[in-house]
Amino acid sequence: MAAPTDPYKTLGVDKKASADEIKKAYRKLARRYHPDKNPGDSSAEERFKDIQSAYSIVSDPEKRKRYDEGGGVFGGGFDPNAFRGGAGGFGDILSDLFAGRGTTTGRSRPQRGRDLETEVHISFDQAMTGAQVPVAVASSARCKPCAGTGAKPGTAPTVCPRCQGRGIESHGQGLFSISQPCARCAGTGTEIKDPCPTCAGRGQIRQTRRYRVNIPAGVRDGSRVRLAGKGEQAPAGVAGDLYVVTRVAESPIFRRKGANLELDVPVTVVEAIRGATIEVPTLAGTKRIRVAAGTQHGSVQRLRGEGPPKLGGKGCGDIHYRLVIDVPHSLTKEQQAAVEELALVMNGNPRERLFAGRGK
Repeated sequence: MAAPTDPYKTLGVDKKASADEIKKAYRKLARRYHPDKNPGDSSAEERFKDIQSAYSIVSDPEKRKRYDEGGGVFGGGFDPNAFRGGAGGFGDILSDLFAGRGTTTGRSRPQRGRDLETEVHISFDQAMTGAQVPVAVASSARCKPCAGTGAKPGTAPTVCPRCQGRGIESHGQGLFSISQPCARCAGTGTEIKDPCPTCAGRGQIRQTRRYRVNIPAGVRDGSRVRLAGKGEQAPAGVAGDLYVVTRVAESPIFRRKGANLELDVPVTVVEAIRGATIEVPTLAGTKRIRVAAGTQHGSVQRLRGEGPPKLGGKGCGDIHYRLVIDVPHSLTKEQQAAVEELALVMNGNPRERLFAGRGK
């Protein structure tokens, strides 16, 4: 008899993968093979069940520990004791996984709908100050006429005669026992003899839901805002979450750099030589900063706390002003004369140090 599928291989993760890595891999595969995206594809449906089964094992710390300690399917072999029907074996894990999906067990958990993700496009100013934006999301929702049961109003699903409502069936040979979803009811524990005409027995309908989402001040391009319970509704369970990804337009002057902003500020040659007080833009308006005499090209000045708000209300970042000496491309006769006079007194060769110590 073939060994049960390795949940780590099913999800495409290493045995030592972190919980976040496992969750990320599960979401990617679940979106790819979900029945709603593959209508009528039985192989995709089976793959989706395998993915759910694998995730149910390795996402639960206790089940993952029991699976790992039981041997599992690693290194090309398996421990027969790990797959016996007794307590602590793989068969028991599968029983925990699939039992309760029918209507007659006391260990049932409400099914959870899929998490959804959508994008919103906002301006740079909106990202700095926060905004409320509209979002439209197409998703599955519980069918109201049948209350998500899939059965015609006035009727109800019946207990599956094959698994007696447990949602699983066990196959044994000698010492080995493997539990798997019931082939007749696909693990639901019920049968629908008279389907609901509104949802055709699926228990769900497609609809577009509209929300107004509060985008907090300080979000970046690619930030994710979570709306709990606004995801896809399970036919007879709870809804998943909705994740709103922000796409922030570029600012014409500011550049985002970590928790701060930066921008180039042109200064004249005269301002750089003798110093000056200049006006610079901020997120709230303008401020004046001092350019020290002898300022070099590329020098940076910082205004503390004038940058973007930090998410979570933990203050604001800074603005870094990079002073760029602006050299004119052409000069008037008066300017040319002034430069010639300056050249007479600003004598000396600043490049001499480049050749110091070199042989002639």
